[in-house]
Amino acid sequence: MRARRSRPLALLATLGLGLGLTTLATPARADGPGVGSPWVVTLGDSFISGEAGRWAGNTNSGEQYHDAGGANAYWDNASRTAESITRCHRSEAAEVYIGSAAGMNLSCSGAQTSTFFDGDGNFKPGLDFYSSGGYKGQALMLQEFATTHNVKAVTVSIGGNNFGFAGIVQQCVTDFLSSPTWWKDYCKDDSSVTANFTSTNITNQTNNIKNALLNVRTAMRNAGYADGSWSLIVQNYMSPLPNGSAIRYSESGYTRQSTGGCGFWNADADWANSYALPTINNAVSNAATQAGIANTKKLNLASAFNGRRLCENTVGLLEEKGLTYWYQAGASDKTEWINHIRTVSTCCGSNYYMQESIHPNYWGQLALRNCLRQAWNGGTPKGGTCSRGSLTGKNAYGEPNMSLV
Repeated sequence: MRARRSRPLALLATLGLGLGLTTLATPARADGPGVGSPWVVTLGDSFISGEAGRWAGNTNSGEQYHDAGGANAYWDNASRTAESITRCHRSEAAEVYIGSAAGMNLSCSGAQTSTFFDGDGNFKPGLDFYSSGGYKGQALMLQEFATTHNVKAVTVSIGGNNFGFAGIVQQCVTDFLSSPTWWKDYCKDDSSVTANFTSTNITNQTNNIKNALLNVRTAMRNAGYADGSWSLIVQNYMSPLPNGSAIRYSESGYTRQSTGGCGFWNADADWANSYALPTINNAVSNAATQAGIANTKKLNLASAFNGRRLCENTVGLLEEKGLTYWYQAGASDKTEWINHIRTVSTCCGSNYYMQESIHPNYWGQLALRNCLRQAWNGGTPKGGTCSRGSLTGKNAYGEPNMSLV
């Protein structure tokens, strides 16, 4: 494992959009607990690994028009030729590379609190001490890294996959595409969805998240850190879709999915914002409280992307906003920060992955980086609510302006 730095493209440098990204160089010293330059480490799932960070905004004109990261966007091995762990999708745009401290990304797209192998045989390290056949859990990876690096903050995003996030999205889109407007089949009352939100499962998953956070503390203790000598930043999940009334495509026909990549019925989008997301975020918050780890800070991202969400009527596809390429002036304000939901017909035979669906894209990742840099707070981490509010434009690092209060 090694620290990665954001790759300033020559085109970005020419346009001034990559300003500041070249300052993320790895520090010369990294000696161990309390010695050497400070590091921030990220653990968890796709919402912190950088999933979908290759793509800036959405378009149906062609992938070349919003490909901000290029073919090696997810390559994180030492030689920059492949992924360290297949399909973890640790993007160059990931939030950990804040510049004011070195960043190490140990998270993995698809991860849950416990380690497993997915249906395609891909390894998904959990926040545990799994070790077999060269595969390691994220807590063990953290322990080994922290032993030889001065880790001052560990940022965690975990729990969404415990509640079946991907399966819920798939069921909602399937119901939208397979039922007519006069006889809508909603996902919010499907048994495969509601099973994730029983009181028993909510309690169980809250406990699993708590134990995963305790594993982080154990890893740091094993690496030689005293409690209170480092900070734990626990972040929750942002709303990726607006309520149905703010979706810019009609429920009638298939345009909502075929053009907008957001095939949800209005009622299901409303349910996701009013119940599913708050339930998951409450579980994360309650788990962090129950874990009782010193110097825990909570980073609330629930409304961070409001106004820039997938299919929201305040933004649009590149072509809908008169843009040809993602790097044109105003693109970060006019286009979506959440990636299209892709089906087999819209990803196969291209560079898109279905697993990139409904995740923060390049602009979203940079917005989260802005949030994390503010939470890092120059080495005195703090919590708060990060939001865009009425802010527009980008900061000196090329990131969308965000506020943490």
